[in-house]
Amino acid sequence: MLKALWSRLFGGGTAEPAAEAIEYNGYRIRPTPYPSKGAYQTAGIIEKEIGGELKEHSFVRAETHPSRDQAVEFAIHKAQQLIDEQGDRIFRQG
Repeated sequence: MLKALWSRLFGGGTAEPAAEAIEYNGYRIRPTPYPSKGAYQTAGIIEKEIGGELKEHSFVRAETHPSRDQAVEFAIHKAQQLIDEQGDRIFRQG
């Protein structure tokens, strides 16, 4: 199950083209929605270079959407919200 999720997040096993990354307040947001039960699951990756090292935070949310475009738009909105609320703390481990 985790392997399937990991594969979906990072493009393995899907014919869907990657959504275009956007820049937001010094962060890069890469929406990564994937098909799930006839809809598209909200998912994405937030990246930022800190101290010369690329940091990443992957997220998947419960929300699903009838179209990929809607899922991409919502993933961007959710990532912006996470950035605004947590900033660089988003990259801290557990």
